[in-house]
Amino acid sequence: MGAPPGYRPSAWVHLLHQLPRADFQLRPVPSGFAPQEQEYQQALLLVAALAGLGLGLSLIFIAVYLIRFCCCRPPEPPGAKSPPPGGGCVTWSCIAALLVGCAGIGIGFYGNSETSDGVSQLSSALLHANHTLKAIDHLVLEMVERLGEAVRTELTTLEEVLTQRTELVAAARGARRQAEAVAQQLQGLAFWRGVPLSPVQVAEDVSYVEEYRWLAYVLLLLLELLVCLFTLLGLAKQSKWLVIVMTVMGLLVLVLSWGSMGLEAATAVGLSDFCSSPDMYILNLTQEETGLGSDILNYYFLCNQEVSNPFQQRLTLSQRALANIHSQLQGLEREAVPQFPSAQKPLLSLEETLNTTEGNLHQLVALLHCRGLHKDYGTALRGLCEDALEGLLFLLLFSLLSAGALATALCSLPRAWALFPPSDDYDDTDDDDPFSPQESKRFVQWQSSI
Repeated sequence: MGAPPGYRPSAWVHLLHQLPRADFQLRPVPSGFAPQEQEYQQALLLVAALAGLGLGLSLIFIAVYLIRFCCCRPPEPPGAKSPPPGGGCVTWSCIAALLVGCAGIGIGFYGNSETSDGVSQLSSALLHANHTLKAIDHLVLEMVERLGEAVRTELTTLEEVLTQRTELVAAARGARRQAEAVAQQLQGLAFWRGVPLSPVQVAEDVSYVEEYRWLAYVLLLLLELLVCLFTLLGLAKQSKWLVIVMTVMGLLVLVLSWGSMGLEAATAVGLSDFCSSPDMYILNLTQEETGLGSDILNYYFLCNQEVSNPFQQRLTLSQRALANIHSQLQGLEREAVPQFPSAQKPLLSLEETLNTTEGNLHQLVALLHCRGLHKDYGTALRGLCEDALEGLLFLLLFSLLSAGALATALCSLPRAWALFPPSDDYDDTDDDDPFSPQESKRFVQWQSSI
């Protein structure tokens, strides 16, 4: 099958397409794109479940580490004020992990933008294809209406004027039959009329889903950014309550990061299967949804020399019939106008209608050629299989960096928190404040002395 112009499966598509797949019974599953089959659905769910396994392992590791830190820590000697050895290293490791998380957030914003751009290309291609199909229907309807109006008015008037000459009436009736035949041939060119599948509706559905997907990722990225920044602020200010709150928030973002990683991995694998060989799946799906013949769909989706234009015969017959009508009207003008001057006006109106119809027919020939719709098909595939897939891979990298950075930070924060001064809640208290603990103690001593 011929690929759309400018589209070739990328190296990432080939690499992801070659990954082994298995169902819930760990039986191998073919990598061909088949979302309607249960085994293929189980294979994608198993890919997403790997992220759940990673989340479980990371939570177990964090829990074991924190239990060991809290319960197996050697007791500090009384009066010891120096921080335990290695405390500064723990703090800096936590800071480094948070900075890596911030870098991952930048990658996530780029990936989210690339995915949105790819989906926007898909929606734009669908809207442009819908514009082409609507233009074909409009031209066909306009030409059929013009020819029908000419048959009902000008040709009928012409026959009434030429009733005294039988041979001229026969020529006018011959033009009438050919005009009716052209109208019938043209009606078969509006192949998309009455089709239940609307590219506009598909584009709107895709844009609707993409809008919420984009917003959800922006909120996730901003949430992680706030967690990283406020955690760094808590470490710098040595604020225990801020570090505790950010630890809880970091645990929530860790769960969300692993969840998004599973969704991104399954989507990337499924998209690579689709993009490795999209033609046959799109052909079968479109034929099922629209009921159009395989000859029409093959012509527009493949657009190569091996597939002929299914409308070529209708177009040729219509052009020949219009040329014959022209010659018949010119003969009537030479023979009838000198004897029947009143026949000149309907003949001139018929000539104008035929000239307009021929111009519209040339425009229709250009629209019915496969180049335009096939170009939209290629644009849609490039947006989905290049930009959108690349954006998904960057989002996958963001989720991986986020999960690793947050897991490291959650393990380091308790040890860093233990290094904070025990009286950090009163460090910034004014000594002259009458409600401070120091002033309260002095007041009690003064009262007892009295």
